[in-house]
Amino acid sequence: MNDTPPSTLSRREFLARGGALVVSFSLAPALLNAAEPQNIGAQPKPAPQLPGSLKSAPMLDSWIRIDADGKITLFTGKAELGQGIKTALLQVAAEELVVDPRTITLVTADTGRTPNEAYTAGSQSMQDSGTAILHASAQVRAILVGLASQRLNVPPADLTVHLGVIRAKDGRNMTYGQLVTGETLHVNANAESPLRDAKTTRGVMGKSMHRVDIPAKVTGAAIYVQDLRLPTMVHARVVRPPSYGAQLLSIAHSNLEKMPGVLKVVRNGNYLAVIAEREYQAVLAMRALAKSAKWEERAVLPPPNDPYGYFQRLPSEDAVNLGGPAETAIGPGVISATYRRPYLMHASIGPSCAVGLVADGMVTVWSHTQGVYPLRDAIAEMLRTPPDRVRVIHMEGSGCYGQNGADDAGADAALLASALPGRPVRVQWMREDEHTWEPYGSMMISTARAKLDAGRIVEWQYDLWSNTHNLRPGPAGNLSTGQTLEQPFAPAAPKELPLPNGGGNRNAIPIYTLPNARVVDHFIPQMPLRVSALRALGAYHNVFAVESFMDELALAAKIDPVEFRLRHLDDPRARDVIAACAERFGWSRFQKQRGRGRGFGFARYKNHASYLAIAIEIDVDRESGLIRPIRAVAAIDSGEAVNPDGIRNQTEGGIIQSLSWSLYEAVSFDTRRITSRDWSTYPIMRFSNVPESIDVHIISRPGSPFLGAGEAAQGPTAAALSNAVANAIGVRLRELPFTRARVKGAVGV
Repeated sequence: MNDTPPSTLSRREFLARGGALVVSFSLAPALLNAAEPQNIGAQPKPAPQLPGSLKSAPMLDSWIRIDADGKITLFTGKAELGQGIKTALLQVAAEELVVDPRTITLVTADTGRTPNEAYTAGSQSMQDSGTAILHASAQVRAILVGLASQRLNVPPADLTVHLGVIRAKDGRNMTYGQLVTGETLHVNANAESPLRDAKTTRGVMGKSMHRVDIPAKVTGAAIYVQDLRLPTMVHARVVRPPSYGAQLLSIAHSNLEKMPGVLKVVRNGNYLAVIAEREYQAVLAMRALAKSAKWEERAVLPPPNDPYGYFQRLPSEDAVNLGGPAETAIGPGVISATYRRPYLMHASIGPSCAVGLVADGMVTVWSHTQGVYPLRDAIAEMLRTPPDRVRVIHMEGSGCYGQNGADDAGADAALLASALPGRPVRVQWMREDEHTWEPYGSMMISTARAKLDAGRIVEWQYDLWSNTHNLRPGPAGNLSTGQTLEQPFAPAAPKELPLPNGGGNRNAIPIYTLPNARVVDHFIPQMPLRVSALRALGAYHNVFAVESFMDELALAAKIDPVEFRLRHLDDPRARDVIAACAERFGWSRFQKQRGRGRGFGFARYKNHASYLAIAIEIDVDRESGLIRPIRAVAAIDSGEAVNPDGIRNQTEGGIIQSLSWSLYEAVSFDTRRITSRDWSTYPIMRFSNVPESIDVHIISRPGSPFLGAGEAAQGPTAAALSNAVANAIGVRLRELPFTRARVKGAVGV
């Protein structure tokens, strides 16, 4: 277990903690590509899979390049979204290359420079990119040791490596830079790598390191795409339709182009925008243009007085994810419950922004997209230009975790830059643009039924209703920009994402050992509101529902909720996180007080990623209906912990985000328009409502696969909160968010 406090490793500390390594074997380039001898007449063995994203980018120099001066550059197709991935990847590479992480330059998510790792999503950055870099770094080190062995005429076992220098016992040495020439590292990766012994040699991984992205953020440096300023840059604003499906009938802009600084008015079908020299000039022109625009609108949104009923009555594509065709958990003695979550926003603190430039036959876009290559392909299709003439460069943005407006803003920037070649065009969304036009997380409904016998679940039935949770670009029709052009692009057909990762059905199959269990996914293709990926996808709702129902069953069985879960769990790692969380929280010692409640939640994200258990203590004011989180204690097992402080940071952030969703957030609308257009109509958690303490206990397993940590907390937190509310007021709330009005209604105030 590792709970090391945050620190920055000095060079001396790095060496003291294992910065030198005796390499006992070598993998020279020829050996990396050598085939195993085959037994005549034997069945050929299936080729072993390359680890992580090496499968899609197998050349070692796609990931690591070393210059003659010894400078090391590391490449990843994953983007820094605030999850601290830059720091963790530097630590992984430094560990296997045996160098100081601060001497490595990291390049992230750029279609002109980095591997194609699709999206930064699903808590898979460490599983995909971290695993690839771990193995690529080990293989690069082995190649260089092999070359040094040849040049120094010394057996590899007699060589040591530290800080990029390979040294023989007689003092002779060679640096990495001296050994790399030409295409030394332009070789295919091997499926197996000479990894350092995780239990004895860790010098960088497993130690908390200050995040490399934080200093610029806290000092106000220009690190976000919103801060990007390029020479001769101009500014644009888009006039969005007032509602879904609105048609632009006319505009009166004859005098608009005479306004100060206005360079161009762009109209393409229902797409309407203005470009000006300065930003405020663009804002004034946009307002004037919006005032002159005439739109035809239709009432296409669900009835706000019965959105869940409307949603559940839509046609669905049904699939049995677990169990047989016949329903179970029916008849006498069945316990049942229905749980609901509303449409949720990403609600990015900084509205989306992008910069585009068309010059020398190339379209370049700077964007905080989570998928530079998919966005490149979507922009290329929208502009009807070859993908190799489009470059997308990731820059951090102030708000993300899912598909917010970033990709649409990138498309805006590309389209408007095409209208004004030679000058960078900056497109900044307004707050109402972000709230109204970003793709939301889908509304969801689920019904759970179960039977108990002697304190154990003997039958289980779970049904869920959801839209898709992924309509990211790739196709141009998945961009709002592409849908509004005179020759519009149709969105891709909505689909459920397949298990085991899943979409709406993510974590719908309980990890518990349950006989006679059946799970049915009622996938709804029709989308009343625009939806796509929101952090954790369907896992947030499904874990909330499953874990709330587990508490309801425990209460019916008159068994402690933690003990009830342990009775239905065989996975030792699951049992470990539950036990660690309960002990740290003081579950068995909790003293019930009036208005106070405790709740527990647990899940293994996607049923194959990180394990997380959380206990929450809350205070409920019955008169006002206010729920105040007091403290939260969590235990997480995400495999080998590379940067414990980073895991702790992500878990704390996930807890706070989930509390905000679960206490305050819901998209509102009437039959024509989205009415959640600002922070008063879409409230989020404020600092004054954050728990007084959040304690995250990390269970590290050196040498085990990376499991990712960014999305492990959302579902368990919602469930723990739900269970704490029921414990505090004696009434179960099953519809999110748990607003003051719902609490007061439940307690009869």
